[in-house]
Amino acid sequence: MADTSIATAPKVRVLAVDCGVRPMHLRLPFKFGAATLTRCPQLFVRAVVDCGPQGTTTGWAAEMMVPRWFDKRSGPSHAGNVRDLQLAVAAAADAYTHSAAQPAFGLFERHYAELMAEGAFRDSTELSTAYGQAVLDRAVLDALCRATRSSVYGAIQRNLVGFTDTAIAADMADWDWSNWLGTLVPSTTLHARHTIGMLDALDDDGLAGDPAALPVGLPAIVRRYGHRHFKIKLGGDVATDLARLDAVLATLDAVQPGHCFTLDGNEQYPGTDALAALCEGLRAMPRFAARPDTLLYIEQPLARDASLEADLASLDSPAPLLLDEADGSLDAFPAGRKAGWRGVSSKGCKGLYKAIINRARCDKWNAHAPEGPRYFMSAEDLTCQAGLAVQQDLALAALLGLSHCERNGHHYVDGFGDAPEQEQIAFAVAHMGLYEASSGRARLAIQDGRIAIGSLARTGFASSAIPDFDSLRPLADAPLLV
Repeated sequence: MADTSIATAPKVRVLAVDCGVRPMHLRLPFKFGAATLTRCPQLFVRAVVDCGPQGTTTGWAAEMMVPRWFDKRSGPSHAGNVRDLQLAVAAAADAYTHSAAQPAFGLFERHYAELMAEGAFRDSTELSTAYGQAVLDRAVLDALCRATRSSVYGAIQRNLVGFTDTAIAADMADWDWSNWLGTLVPSTTLHARHTIGMLDALDDDGLAGDPAALPVGLPAIVRRYGHRHFKIKLGGDVATDLARLDAVLATLDAVQPGHCFTLDGNEQYPGTDALAALCEGLRAMPRFAARPDTLLYIEQPLARDASLEADLASLDSPAPLLLDEADGSLDAFPAGRKAGWRGVSSKGCKGLYKAIINRARCDKWNAHAPEGPRYFMSAEDLTCQAGLAVQQDLALAALLGLSHCERNGHHYVDGFGDAPEQEQIAFAVAHMGLYEASSGRARLAIQDGRIAIGSLARTGFASSAIPDFDSLRPLADAPLLV
């Protein structure tokens, strides 16, 4: 069937890109893998986009610049990690502002290979390199949605971005993108999957002052938000991880019977032998053995460089394995499928077009082998901050029909952090229900474990407010803020 999406999708031309950063300070240290995060810059992108007959509009996007996640090599410093992200954003902005008018997806497609090659030449990781397009594509889509008076859901369902057959996802050459995109049914609510870090308290000690303050201990967190979905971080040592997991499950069984959870290894397991030992230890754990179906999947236990070459077919895992950090390029998920991985994560920082392509792959593979293993997508990104970043990531998860998503930025940063008061008020008023106010601060609202996302279905990419750009620091300052 001929794909008419290119003919119907508006052509866009990026006229200007401005970037700024805001320092974000965590109220609690967060340990993931071998890294502990206490502060981090948040990037904001503003793009002026000519959408042809639809007019010229401005689009926005925001994303944290987390050190030691995009690049976990021992050599680069935290500042060096952030500098790689800074360079990726600058490279994508330069490429997009010098590109001819074309559909929004065509803009991504046209520059994907060259930008990835440029990042490899700089010795940046694939995740670091892809970050530039990942953030800029969201700003362009926001502008397109505003110009066409569409929500992000409507824009994708109508294929206003111009998704079509592409060499950068050759395995999907026979896919009818316009038809499939039209079948997407966005979720109306999302369960917040609370991440339990390796340093997080499992008791009620240290409630951080007055009753209106954010909780610290796990029981108090569950009582406040009503979480039923959890994500538990692992450190790579089997005995230590099993002991910590047993303690976490004991707490969850007491305060939230009927919960479900995922495990995140953050690339810390040295190989399949250690992973097999973890799986064996899980089965021998009485708390787990009593309810093995509560473990939904195990996320990225192996290092990214070893993940796509591992032979996981013989691994007797109690739950499917999901790619996260190893999903650095558009061909990673098909390669991971051959190695035995069954899931892949959606993250705004990895790219909205990658997420959509991988979601379509799941449907294609499951349809072709209905009796075989099921392939699936999850939503993972705990660092999304209140405002543009969390709203756009939630909307992407909802668009893909997911039912729960890792969401923890509201726990480690108090509300909008150091954002100006007027910016906080603007977002809280524009998205009532998504935010709540306590002690004079706007914070993400989670009730009965759910996030109300109805306000994200308005014109634009999930936002009816904009950040205070004048309050930001130059992008060049980003490496100084870690």
